[in-house]
Amino acid sequence: MPIETIVPRRLYQQVADQLTQLFDNGEYPVGARLPSERDLAERMGISRPTIREALIALEVQGRVRIRVGSGIYVTKPSSASAHSTAGEGPFELLRAREFIEGAAAEEAARHATDAHIAALDDILARMDGMAHPGPKSIALDREFHASIASMLDNAVLVRVVGELFDQRMNPFFERLSAYFEDHSTWKAAFEEHRLVRDAIAARDPAAAKAAMQEHLRRSQARFSISFRKKPGTAKVPGMEEEVAGAV
Repeated sequence: MPIETIVPRRLYQQVADQLTQLFDNGEYPVGARLPSERDLAERMGISRPTIREALIALEVQGRVRIRVGSGIYVTKPSSASAHSTAGEGPFELLRAREFIEGAAAEEAARHATDAHIAALDDILARMDGMAHPGPKSIALDREFHASIASMLDNAVLVRVVGELFDQRMNPFFERLSAYFEDHSTWKAAFEEHRLVRDAIAARDPAAAKAAMQEHLRRSQARFSISFRKKPGTAKVPGMEEEVAGAV
């Protein structure tokens, strides 16, 4: 037998594989409702965001159907609907961006020119009131983050920031966006972008770093809302809800 490359599996992939095995063994037959995110997290001894990533992966693969407000149900596997979900999960990517882009914003505040600030203002003006999610709003979001990186006059950093952002152009983020992004989340993100702009315009490195990191932490929190609760809705007593920022 030839030697094969060892590819480490991320935790969410291991969870998805374990659940798939349970489906195939009949533990959860087609049509069965899975335990809640909280129950699965407690049983497996892992965080709820990891469970969420695994469930999104399984939905992309066509193994479960997520019904917001109802639960997660096992579906009949279909080869036609199968997609690969190998790679980084959404929360892993957002945490990486928090670290890298926080440092980039900090440095940008030291190098920003009036022209740089004017460019950010132009992007924000085009973002204001735009429908979301959609390709135009996502493109402007990317432009905003890449513009901040460009203030450092480092092509490698611009490319890294752009490539990290582009990782959201995958089935994972498409599903997350469909469930958890709407006009209210876009408005919140827009105001967070404005705070980043203001800190950079004030040439305040510490404030710029904090504002960027807070924006990306809040992005993680928005994706951490329970599947039983739609974004922008009031909390229902007794309804299961993720702790914001616990990612």
